[in-house]
Amino acid sequence: MTTPDSYPTSSPVAAAAGSTSGTPVTIGRGDGKVDPELLSATLETLRPLLRQDGGDMELVEVADGTVRLKLVGACGTCPTATQTLHAGIERILRDRVPGVVAVESV
Repeated sequence: MTTPDSYPTSSPVAAAAGSTSGTPVTIGRGDGKVDPELLSATLETLRPLLRQDGGDMELVEVADGTVRLKLVGACGTCPTATQTLHAGIERILRDRVPGVVAVESV
C-alpha cells in the first residue's frame, strides 16, 4: 500500500499536521522529520492491540526517522515480538507517519 505525499484536509494526517486552510497538506517523505503528535496518535491506536495480549510499548527515541521502541510486558518476552515489531508496528508507522523510515527494538 502506498501513501500519497499530499493529503486532503479532511484526512487524519492533514488534521494532525494542523491544516485548516482547505488546501491539501504536502508532507516530505523520507527526510527523517517525524511529526511527534502524529507519531504519538498512531502509537496510541496500536497500543490496545498489544495490551489485549498483556503487552505494551514505550517510545524511547526518534532519531533521523528511526523510531526506537521498547516492547514490555508479555510482548517483551514473546517469541514473535520481532515479527510484531517489523511486520506490524513498523509497517503501520511507515504507512501512516511521514518521515518514519525504520523501527528498532531497544
